[in-house]
Amino acid sequence: MASLSSLLLEIEGLLPHQSKFQPAISGAPVGWHIEHSLLTINRIIAALEKSDATGYKSSFKLSKLIVFSMGKIPRGRAKAPGIVQPKQYDEMSLGSHLEKTKEKIQELHHIPNEHYFEHPYFGHLKVKKTVRFLIIHTQHHLSIMKDIMKSTEAL
Repeated sequence: MASLSSLLLEIEGLLPHQSKFQPAISGAPVGWHIEHSLLTINRIIAALEKSDATGYKSSFKLSKLIVFSMGKIPRGRAKAPGIVQPKQYDEMSLGSHLEKTKEKIQELHHIPNEHYFEHPYFGHLKVKKTVRFLIIHTQHHLSIMKDIMKSTEAL
């Protein structure tokens, strides 16, 4: 499985194509998916850092079982929470945000394993499961971006 660092390198290669858009594939351009992925990573790591391990509650969620077992998020099933929906971005701001995210993922190594993130659909995820989710989520958006790229190159 890819690491978050290697996925960020893939995203970096897509920065010059941030304005590419194919509504048949996604209602958002490549840049939106880049910014959304970066916002998600940064917000979740910040939530992990702030969490109080004593508040963790284990729960069974069928959606979590399916996504984690398949290692994929089905397209068009969920809407991103407002806090991770991009407002404004351009190639320069995306590049700056990408560098900050590269630094932020290094902080994951210093977060105690008992800390957790509260996912809106999957419930509480401890650090290891959270990292797995971030990888699955980032791969999901990379797949969409690559499909947009393929589609716009064919035009």
